[in-house]
Amino acid sequence: MQGASTLTQQYVKNYMLYVEAETDTERLKATEQTPARKLKEAQIALQMERTLSKEEILTRYLNIVSFGNGAAGIASAARLYFDTTPDRLSLPQSALLAGMVNSTSAFDPVSRPQAALERRNLVILQMRDQAMIDEEQAQAALAAPLGVVQPLNTQPNGCIGAGDAGFFCKYVVDYLTEAGFSTEQLNRGGYTIRTTLDRNVLQAMKASLDAEVPPQQPNVANVMSVVQPGSDKHRVLGMASSRTFGLDAEEQETSYGLPYEPVNLGAGSVYKIFTAATALEKGLGINYQLAVPPSGYASPIYTDGSGRPLPVANAGSYPERLTLTDALAQSPNTAFIKLEEFTGVPDVVDMAVRLGMRSLATTPFVDPGTGRPTDRSIAEVTKAQRLASFTLGVSPTSVLELSNVGATLASAGMWCPPSPIESITGPNGEAVPVTEAPCEQAVEPGLANALVNALGKDDLPGGTAAGAAGQVGWDRPMSGKTGTTQQHKSAAFVGFVPQLAGAVITFDNSRSPRPLCDGAGSPFPCRSGNIFGGKTPAETWFGAMGPLMEGQPVIPLPVVEERYLEGGAASRVPDVVGRAENDAQAMLTRAGWTTSSRTVDNAAERGTVVGQSPNGSALPGETIVLSVSSGSIPPPPAAPEGEGGDGGDGGGGDGDGDGGGDEGDGDGECARGR
Repeated sequence: MQGASTLTQQYVKNYMLYVEAETDTERLKATEQTPARKLKEAQIALQMERTLSKEEILTRYLNIVSFGNGAAGIASAARLYFDTTPDRLSLPQSALLAGMVNSTSAFDPVSRPQAALERRNLVILQMRDQAMIDEEQAQAALAAPLGVVQPLNTQPNGCIGAGDAGFFCKYVVDYLTEAGFSTEQLNRGGYTIRTTLDRNVLQAMKASLDAEVPPQQPNVANVMSVVQPGSDKHRVLGMASSRTFGLDAEEQETSYGLPYEPVNLGAGSVYKIFTAATALEKGLGINYQLAVPPSGYASPIYTDGSGRPLPVANAGSYPERLTLTDALAQSPNTAFIKLEEFTGVPDVVDMAVRLGMRSLATTPFVDPGTGRPTDRSIAEVTKAQRLASFTLGVSPTSVLELSNVGATLASAGMWCPPSPIESITGPNGEAVPVTEAPCEQAVEPGLANALVNALGKDDLPGGTAAGAAGQVGWDRPMSGKTGTTQQHKSAAFVGFVPQLAGAVITFDNSRSPRPLCDGAGSPFPCRSGNIFGGKTPAETWFGAMGPLMEGQPVIPLPVVEERYLEGGAASRVPDVVGRAENDAQAMLTRAGWTTSSRTVDNAAERGTVVGQSPNGSALPGETIVLSVSSGSIPPPPAAPEGEGGDGGDGGGGDGDGDGGGDEGDGDGECARGR
C-alpha cells in the first residue's frame, strides 16, 4: 500500500523520470502507481546491484535526486542552501539534506523550518543509534542551527545566470544550434563545452561600454565584440552591451543578441572599407589620388526610385583630390560615391560578404514600402538594384561580423568564422566534433596588408578617431574606420591591431528610433542628432583596447607591396601645364581624355594652362579639369585699420558623412594672425 522501495529503486525511478522521460506522457508513466511499474523498477534495481557497488549507487542517486527549490542533485543543493560544495558540508548540514529527500515540500527549511529541524535531528539521532557518530558529535550537531543562507543562493537557468557573459552565452547556444546541436542535446547531453571567452577582455569591454552609456540609459545601446585574428581560427574573445542581459524590460534589460545580431540602422561610413578593398582589387593603389567632388555632387549611380540623381553631402570642405589613404581617414562621401562609379556596386557588395559580412547574403531584404521581408537577401537586392548608398553603410550590420572583418584584414586576408568554441567533450571524455565553416582566403595577402595600411591614419591628427585616441594616450599603430548613419540614429567604429580586432555600434534600440545627441554625458535621443563614429563608438573602443594592450608588444603595420602603392588601373595623364588652352585640350583629346576648363586669376599669359586635375594619373572616363589663366591678379583688399594680415586657416573639421548626414569630429580650428 505504501509502495516500499529500496534506495536503488528510488534511483531507478528518478532516472526514468528526470533523465529518460522526454515527454509529459513518458513522465506520467514513470510515476504511475501500478504493479507493472514497481516490478520494472525492482527488476532493473536487481540488475544494477549485481554490477554496481552500494557507494556507486548512492552517488548516482545523490547526483540526480531533487532537494527542492530547484536544486537537482547534491552539488546544487549544497550551493543553494549553504553556499558550499558537497565535500565541505558539515554533519548537521548533511543530515538536513539527507532528511529532505523523503518530502522536499514537507521538510522545506525555508517555508517549514521547524519541520525541517525535527527531520534533521531525527537523522542525527539515527546516526548515533547506528554508531555512525558518537554522543558528543550528536549533541553538537543537534545544537547547531539550520544555517540555511538567506536569501537562497539560487542559480538562474540558462544564460540569465551568466552575468556579463550572458550575450556570449547566448551566442554559444545559437552557434551550436546552427552547427547541428539540438536544444535537447545541449540540455541533456552531458557535454563539457570549453569556450573562447577571455574574462579580461569581457571585463575591459563592459567597463568601457558602461562608462560611455550607463546600463539604465533608456533607448540607447552601446555594443561591442572582440575577435582574435588568426590564420586557422578567429576566436571570439568577448561580446557585451551597455544593456544588462536579462528579462526585465522595465530595468532596461534585454535578452536579444545585440552584440552579434544585425543592427537595422547600419554602420555608416565603415562600409567605405569595402569600396576601398574593391578598388585595390581592380588595380588602384593606396596612394592613388581620388577625385573629391564638392558637396552636392549628383552622381549618375546615386539616384532615387525614379532614376533621378540625388545630391551627396560632405561634412566640411575637402581638397579636390585625396589619396585613398587620406580619404579613408577623412571620409568625404562624394569621393567614395565617385569611386563606386569605377568599382561598380555589385562587386563592392560581394567584397563586403567575402571579408566577413556574411549575414548580408542570408538576411532577407525588407521592402521599404510594406516593411515586410522579401524572399531575397540584402546582398541580392543591393546588387540587382545597384544601390550606391551601400558604401555609406545603410545596411543592417552585425557588430560581431564587423569585428571579424578587422580580424580578416589583420590575418592577411584569411577569413574564418567567428568561433566561440574551443572544444567539446562528451560524458565519457570523448571529443565531440563541431561543424564550422572552413577558413578561406577572402583577398590576397598583399591587398589585405595594403588596406591595413590605408586604414592606419584614422587615429592620427586629421583622422576621424584622433580625438578618441588622444583621450587615452594611444601610441601604437592601429587600423580603423568610423561611421555614422543618416539622421545620426547610429554610429560605429571598427579598429584592429595584430593581436585583437573589435567593433562598436551605438544606436537607438527602441521600436521607433530617433537621432542621438552625444554631448558631455551619455548619448540620448533628441530632435536632430549629432552623434558620430569618432565619439562614443571610438571612445568605447579605445577605452577597452587601451588597458588590454598594456604590456603587449608594439607591432608595426605590414609592408605594402609596390603594386598596391600606386596601382596599375589608373592611366597616365599627359602634363599640359604651361601650354596654351587649345593645345592642351588637343593633346589630352588625342590621348583619349575628355576635358573641361575654368578661368582662374593668375599672372601667367592669358589662356595659359596653370593647373590640371587630376595630374599624373586618372581613372578611365574621368574628365581632366584645366585651370586657365585670366592673365591678371586683382589687387588685394585693403587691410582693416589697426589689424595685421590673416595668418590663414588651420585644420578643418574632420568628417565622414553618410547619405544626407554628416560624420566627423568637427573640431576645426583657425590660426589667427599675429
